Amino acid sequence: MTTKTLIRSLAMAAALAAAPAMAQTPVKIGLVTTLSGPGGYIGADIRDGFQIAIDMEGGRLGGIPVQLLVEDDGFNPGKGKQVVEKFLKTERIKLVTGIVFSNIAGAAVPDVLDEGAIYVSPNAGPSNFAGKECHKNYFVVSWQNDSLHESAGKAVQDLGYKRAFILAPNYQAGRDALTGFKRFFKGEIAGEVYTRLDQTDYAAEMAQIRAANPDVVFQFHPGGLGITFLRQYQQAGLAGAIPMVVAAPSMDLTTMNSVGDSAVGVRLTSHWFHDFDNPTSKKFVEEFQKKFNRLPTFYASQSFDTALAIGAALKGTNGNVNNTDAFRTAMLKAEFQSVRGPFRFGPNQHPIQDWWAGEIVRGPDGKPMMKSGARVMSNHGDAYAADCKL
Repeated sequence: MTTKTLIRSLAMAAALAAAPAMAQTPVKIGLVTTLSGPGGYIGADIRDGFQIAIDMEGGRLGGIPVQLLVEDDGFNPGKGKQVVEKFLKTERIKLVTGIVFSNIAGAAVPDVLDEGAIYVSPNAGPSNFAGKECHKNYFVVSWQNDSLHESAGKAVQDLGYKRAFILAPNYQAGRDALTGFKRFFKGEIAGEVYTRLDQTDYAAEMAQIRAANPDVVFQFHPGGLGITFLRQYQQAGLAGAIPMVVAAPSMDLTTMNSVGDSAVGVRLTSHWFHDFDNPTSKKFVEEFQKKFNRLPTFYASQSFDTALAIGAALKGTNGNVNNTDAFRTAMLKAEFQSVRGPFRFGPNQHPIQDWWAGEIVRGPDGKPMMKSGARVMSNHGDAYAADCKL
């Protein structure tokens, strides 16, 4: 063998040896979420739900090795924007997820899309991104903001209530919430109030509710806002006097456990409950409890589904996130088993899914527990899909 032949042989052997290693280079996924402040537990559940999916596959999603980078947005749109810039510019990340609040999504998501990267939402689904401003690299696995509150409006209508007092914080998700509720509740609005996103005292609102004397109260206050609102609702003597029906963000498991007896009797709607009896959901709940010693909220379930959806797209593209058209084609097939059961993407790349009633009741130990009920809506999409032209 000549020296040149030997060199060529060694080079070919080195290349072949390197090829598998290169193929196994993890795909970076940037998760920016709210880990501090009154909504910090929401971001923690989104982070943990996503991580459980990776752990259950031994560090992979869809058979592709992944590396999850997590950053706190501090419940601040400006900081969220900075984190996304770091992901895109410094870490060279092409796949971003994790945002909790719609005002932060409004500040940060356009930067992701402008850079030609992909954003997959595990929570925030503002109306503006669902209609005319939809984008081929923008996917939502959770819901469109209006749709979950549409399910609450439908539930209130089905329960026969005629006069509703409605409240939400004055930001994108809050405005979407009341719009969605009113789209399906056909009775009288006895009062409509927008609160502050940083509000801690709801005495004035409690007085307005008492004066209006509605049949039912619907309110959207996620995270710590909801805990504060419910405590003050009970302190004002309204909990036993005026029924409350809410969508999932106003009564998750953390809220329920925090307010205790104040939660009993509250009715809610959600696309998922931890007592769902399907194999994917049961396994997810089991693994989440095993690792974190707590039941997962629906936030965690949405993030788990988001990871599964991303995994299906990674599998379909052999881990190539640079070809966003191929990634989109694979993502829209939704070839994963959701904890919710039936799931598919609508024409605006937002979910079409079922919605269910639930209620906070007393468990066998006398403590509040969340119990799922009847289906409220089937194969429900959102009101903005027709305006999306992709």
